[in-house]
Amino acid sequence: MIARLAGTLVDRDGTEIIIDCGGVGYEVTCSAYTLAALPAIGERVVLKVFTHALESKLTLYGFIDAAERSLFDLLIKVKNVGPSTATSILSGSAPRDIATLIAREDLHGLTRIKGVGKKTGEMLIVELREKCEMLLLTWTADGGVRTVAQPAGAIRATIAGRRHPLLEEVAGALAAMGWRPIEADAAVADLPVTDDATLESLLRQALRNMPR
Repeated sequence: MIARLAGTLVDRDGTEIIIDCGGVGYEVTCSAYTLAALPAIGERVVLKVFTHALESKLTLYGFIDAAERSLFDLLIKVKNVGPSTATSILSGSAPRDIATLIAREDLHGLTRIKGVGKKTGEMLIVELREKCEMLLLTWTADGGVRTVAQPAGAIRATIAGRRHPLLEEVAGALAAMGWRPIEADAAVADLPVTDDATLESLLRQALRNMPR
């Protein structure tokens, strides 16, 4: 199974591109998000790849970064959302924006994406809301990956007059998801930080306090 391609971008036509890897040209289907980030023809490109094998056809789907690939892997687990539909959804916006719509249960925002009807949007929210909440926590502002789920006891020391470090993390995550800082601060103000609290559990509680 092909999981990664590194080579020269030699052609692009609509959603299809061809990458030359050591003299072999691989046709890869990409979302608009990835297409917009590709280099010029003739330049080197590296893509993460999902291989979709059917009896009569082998299709490669390419992703410019780990965030898009991670969200794609979640989308294709939803009923009636195959690789082609998932790629269409990913063409609707940046991965962080789409994951945020799902985490916020923003059905209206989701149905504005081409290919997402009301039923599909509802399925995305029901099946992926919590997973997208966790996914957003693993993405830093620059697209990197950070560690989550630190036990509260591991960073229990708190400077007098300041918010608990976990609450700072939650407020920062909410701000990254698009809420105003004043809304994020209000949502975490009364959250109890118990000894078994984690970043994930506190974020779930905070999201329930956020305005729809």
